[in-house]
Amino acid sequence: MLYLMPIALTLGLGGLATFFWAMRSGQFDDLEGDSARILFDDEGRGPAFDR
Repeated sequence: MLYLMPIALTLGLGGLATFFWAMRSGQFDDLEGDSARILFDDEGRGPAFDR
């Protein structure tokens, strides 16, 4: 218990800091754009289909 509480608090604060860093760096600004870019490839079909 003496070691688990500081480890749990450190991991929790690290996760919270990472979440706020991701929010401030714009990771959650365009949630639908990434999913649309996966489905619709507008750069061509790729080198395997150019034969």
